[in-house]
Amino acid sequence: MSNILEESLILVVDDTATNLEFVFAVLSDAGFEVAIASDGEIALKQVQYRLPDLILLDVMMPRMDGFETCKKLKKNPETCDIPVIFMTANSDTDSKVEGLSIGAVDYITKPFHEKELLARIKTHLQLRNLTKTLEKRVADRTAALSKALQDLQESQLQLVQKEKMSALGQLVAGVAHEINNPVSFIHGNLGHASAYFQDMINLIDLYQQHYPEPVLEIQEEITAIDLKYVRSDLPNLISSMKEGVQRIRNISTSLRTFSRADSDRKVSCNIHDGIDSTIMILKHRLKASEDRPDIQVIRDYDHNLPQVKCFSGQLNQVFMNLLANAIDALEESNLGRNYIEIEANPNQLLIQTILTTDKNHVLIRIKDNGVGMSNDVQQKIFDHLFTTKPVGQGTGLGLSIARQIVVEKHGGTLEVNSACGQGSEFIITLPIR
Repeated sequence: MSNILEESLILVVDDTATNLEFVFAVLSDAGFEVAIASDGEIALKQVQYRLPDLILLDVMMPRMDGFETCKKLKKNPETCDIPVIFMTANSDTDSKVEGLSIGAVDYITKPFHEKELLARIKTHLQLRNLTKTLEKRVADRTAALSKALQDLQESQLQLVQKEKMSALGQLVAGVAHEINNPVSFIHGNLGHASAYFQDMINLIDLYQQHYPEPVLEIQEEITAIDLKYVRSDLPNLISSMKEGVQRIRNISTSLRTFSRADSDRKVSCNIHDGIDSTIMILKHRLKASEDRPDIQVIRDYDHNLPQVKCFSGQLNQVFMNLLANAIDALEESNLGRNYIEIEANPNQLLIQTILTTDKNHVLIRIKDNGVGMSNDVQQKIFDHLFTTKPVGQGTGLGLSIARQIVVEKHGGTLEVNSACGQGSEFIITLPIR
């Protein structure tokens, strides 16, 4: 109770000076801090500067009576919870009912009895403190439950996303393996086919050397198949097939690199391999279409970059999210522009890697010249479930999970710099070890 007395401020509102003096003396002697006001309007101004813990309010006052003052106090969100005790010489029931109905907690009848006055004040202060304590506990518990529910939802969504990526990784790795076998077979056989063709050309040259005048039927066949053209074009065909097979092998390698399963521990990886494999997978979105030319990908790599200890599969997922979002922003910036306009100001993706001056961190910058984003969007871009895309086109998980992977899994940072119409730049900082 001593704490309540020491900390509690009582506002006494009465237009009679003798009543103010009496109540002021009684409450001060009891240890309360006391403020006084001679009418309702003054009281309302006073509570704007400091909120009392309890208000003793006279009913009959000039200009604004106690009932009107109480109504205004209860309408104000900042003062509506302050307990109000009416002071009145009128003890009729109707008056008391009216006061209680507009929010008063009690009545004290004049002339005052000191012990009754103090007992009622202490009781209502105790009730208010108890109410505030309970409200705080409820608020804290509600906040804790809300946080627990949010964490659970995030964990469930991230688990679903992780399972999706794991299943996708297994599928991609399986496809890459299935592609690799026949492609390796074709690649090997093309080498033999090229050697066999050269052997046949050598044999034909020997025949032409020793039998320069073949029979008419052979001469006609040489003309029909255009032997000279076949001899010059077949090496080109084989070379073209080798190039095509090599491209397929590169795609297969990129698929295997991208879908590489992570172990329980970080392993040293070449960051550029992960970026390049992601670009290869997104190649179909970068190629020219009837509406726009190629999206230009500018690689500005520091080729002296050391290997980084990381979960490479998870980092590849970060690269995929950032690059796919950048392509989305570029496509959005093309809306309303024709092919020639886009060609004059082409879509560009700049990917830069830098070793920091302390040589302990790697910076990876992914910058586009797309639509950019407002400051408000930048503040929310990494929030869980936040998306600027239409319903059904974005989950709001990509960047949230990307930041979690970079920050929580790797001890790095993921930041964004952007402005409307100026493009966006995402900056990843990763510790080397």
